[in-house]
Amino acid sequence: MAIIVNLDVMMAKRKMSLNELSEKVDITLSNLSILKTGKAKAIRFSTLEAICKVLDCQPGDILEFVDE
Repeated sequence: MAIIVNLDVMMAKRKMSLNELSEKVDITLSNLSILKTGKAKAIRFSTLEAICKVLDCQPGDILEFVDE
């Protein structure tokens, strides 16, 4: 996939666990894990917004386009 998810990088920078982010964003641990591993096919803007608020970052800090 040409879109790379750098969620784990931002979580490490903020010293936040997957469980903690899951609770603060109000998303299931399994769905957040799917997103983190790059296996998600889509993400809702509302979810992306919530993640960005909690991690204090921009969408471009989490999502990256790589031309294959």
